[in-house]
Amino acid sequence: MATWDELTAADPELAQAAHELLSLTGAGFGYLATVGRDGAPRIHPINVVWADGRLQAFIVPSPKLEDLRRDGRYALHSTGSEDVDDELAIRGRAHVIADPARRAAALAACPFDPGDDHVLVELDIDHVLWGHYEPRGVFPPRYRSWHSPKG
Repeated sequence: MATWDELTAADPELAQAAHELLSLTGAGFGYLATVGRDGAPRIHPINVVWADGRLQAFIVPSPKLEDLRRDGRYALHSTGSEDVDDELAIRGRAHVIADPARRAAALAACPFDPGDDHVLVELDIDHVLWGHYEPRGVFPPRYRSWHSPKG
């Protein structure tokens, strides 16, 4: 698994496109898929935060947080918009961050004020897939992918 900084160092163009696609709403936003206790997928909207060179999220106590604590596997997808056809999918493993200094850095970078009950989760990156439609609306898109060398 890799951090956001490691993705950026390995493929700056892909990292920039990913950041832009996850920021279409003005703040980091995407749909997080987790694995439920019964093995079924769950999808949840979340806000993401970039801090300390890492992709992170503050998650309220919920089924999605329990999924991540239990299993860790996730997929994060961009939302799209009326103006952007591109698609983004990131896969990896999440883990809870308990370090107060890391939490403070993430809070400083966060565009909203998460409550004290929100848990900081780091989203380690295994695979990124970007579907770029150029020109707009022309199919199929041009795909670009990246896999963490750490596996």
